[in-house]
Amino acid sequence: IAATQPSTNWHLKENARDHHTSKFSSKELIVRRGQAFIVTFHGTEQPEQNLTFIAETGPKPSKLAKTQATFGISSTVSKESWSAVLQSTSSNSVSISISSPPNAVIGRYKLSVQSTSSESSSPASLGTFVLLFNPWSSGDDVFMPNKAECDEYVLEEFGIIFAGNKNRINSFGWNFGQFQEDILNICLSMLDRSLNYRQDPATDVSHRNDPKYLGRVLSAMVNANDDQGVLLGNWSGNYDGGKSPSSWTGSGEILQNWKKSGFKPVRYGQCWVFAAVLTTVLRCLGIPTRTITNFSSAHDADGNLRVDEFYDASGNHLDRAADSIWNFHVWNESWFSRSDLGPSYSGWQVLDATPQEESGGIYQCGPASRNAIKEGDVDLDYDCPFVFAEVNADCMYWNYDPATGKKTLMFSKSTVIGQFISTKAVGRDDRVDVTNDYKYEEGSKKERDIFKKARKKLGLEDKFDPTAPTPQEIDQKPDISGKFKVAGPLEVGKDLNLILVLANLQSDAKTVHVNMTAWSTVYTRRPVHEIWKDSIPVTLSPKEEKQFPIKISYTAYQQQLTTDNTIQVTALCHVEGGIQVLVQRDITLDNPAIDIQVLGEAKVNKEVDVEVIFTNPIDMEVMDCVLQVEGNDLLRGVLEIAIPPLKASEKSSTKFKLIPFETGPKHLLVNFSCDKFADIKNFKMVNVID
Repeated sequence: IAATQPSTNWHLKENARDHHTSKFSSKELIVRRGQAFIVTFHGTEQPEQNLTFIAETGPKPSKLAKTQATFGISSTVSKESWSAVLQSTSSNSVSISISSPPNAVIGRYKLSVQSTSSESSSPASLGTFVLLFNPWSSGDDVFMPNKAECDEYVLEEFGIIFAGNKNRINSFGWNFGQFQEDILNICLSMLDRSLNYRQDPATDVSHRNDPKYLGRVLSAMVNANDDQGVLLGNWSGNYDGGKSPSSWTGSGEILQNWKKSGFKPVRYGQCWVFAAVLTTVLRCLGIPTRTITNFSSAHDADGNLRVDEFYDASGNHLDRAADSIWNFHVWNESWFSRSDLGPSYSGWQVLDATPQEESGGIYQCGPASRNAIKEGDVDLDYDCPFVFAEVNADCMYWNYDPATGKKTLMFSKSTVIGQFISTKAVGRDDRVDVTNDYKYEEGSKKERDIFKKARKKLGLEDKFDPTAPTPQEIDQKPDISGKFKVAGPLEVGKDLNLILVLANLQSDAKTVHVNMTAWSTVYTRRPVHEIWKDSIPVTLSPKEEKQFPIKISYTAYQQQLTTDNTIQVTALCHVEGGIQVLVQRDITLDNPAIDIQVLGEAKVNKEVDVEVIFTNPIDMEVMDCVLQVEGNDLLRGVLEIAIPPLKASEKSSTKFKLIPFETGPKHLLVNFSCDKFADIKNFKMVNVID
């Protein structure tokens, strides 16, 4: 006879508090592996020693695959397997403490109870619960001994992402929102939509105890390539048919949109959006994760640890090489042990969800041990050569003649790539520099030795490379030097003033013909629109230095600027009788400021007014103004407010109400866009009191 359906008390509040899952807004029990949780159920007539419990997950639960566990009541907790310990009994209820092993498969489980005394009875379902990774438990692969780091890298829903370029680092806030409603379910369905699951569901689920495996699978699922994943990348500068990548302020909207559309890729993402969404998913599942920004980041498409850039005689940056140097690139680090490589490679692991190069036939990247990158151990799993190149590649700058196909090396640099590698501080909104965790000091002997070691491991030392410059080319010395100096504010809406400084390094006079161009670019330094060009003849007496002022007016660049606000200025100097000299600078213009004021005290469940103030800094009208606002525990979803056009120099004040629903420090994020300014961002910490 089937047992009557028992009713279950999951002790949601106490279990959530003990398991650091209180922030999830769910009616379902969410607990972490390797740690006990309490369940009370009523309506079993059996004496407790006759009860057997069954915990199972995935489409084909099996003991062999460790996706099913059967266990009776015992007197002690087992470290290796699932176990149940009796807490208390009354006439018709039993309270038990259930523990899972620290290497249990994560995901949604079904829990049933069966009486052992009557063989015929079928198990009675107690309901479902979700099991997550446990960085607070020393037996877990993701164990993180420092509690403040657990709070930041698993429980913190607000992040700061660094961008801009190496000369001018800027930052913006992001709402990871990993505990928002339904996000956990979306993360679990992401796993069930992966290529691995589609090919072999049972095997895929059995591997879900391993953070290496899940990190790699999710790095593929966050981009749309191969598997109809979450985000479609677009680096064209034209974002029709979707939202421009720089307009997002959080992951929640992206993940919710993906689900609502029937899991069609959300348009559009660029590197920080991919990285932010992967942070949300991994933190949600309990793997400590952070975003990392690498400035002057190499994309080495052909695996030779060298990036080639080509310029024509006029100084135009040619978009002809698969290799590129991005102003910045954002990826992830997740914290877990590497039993496959050994203890010295445990700790932070690089994962990258931006679709750049295929790995194992699909767009995924990592986990690459950060220690392996620093030590040049590029033969270790996974994708170490690509990540090593991102922070270490050598750069070659070539002059290329499209008519003849002839290329000549202008100069090479080994210290350009991988600078100011940045992440948010633990518990503070500051930038922390982690460059020294990726490589030894630039220019030191140790750093060059590691580079040689990596080349050797990749078989590049012994192989003749016909595309490489000759030693004679590398050793040639230029007759002049040049640089662009900034002379004035770098702000959208103002003219751009620069000075080209040229110096004769020789003791005889030099005649130089200078071709200059300025292009708007995407942050990957891909040229989009020509803004300006000019050419000047220059004569330099021996050892002379000359300055040439350059002015690019706002009206000249205003129509051409991309949402990245980046301009690349180039001067190609043709020196009579000498080698050509390339002078180049990437400029990121700052947006005007936007100000957020909270008017009065923010209290739980009480209305509070917020005012957002923006002044139009230019002498023309701005239209199509939209303000979007989001903030965990302050408002649900994303608030969009249309703002009337603003005349020249006009100030706008937009007021709206919030009703906070949790106490503590919360972050309000705003994004303002109009036809002349893209995605002006700011955030404000709001301390919500009782």
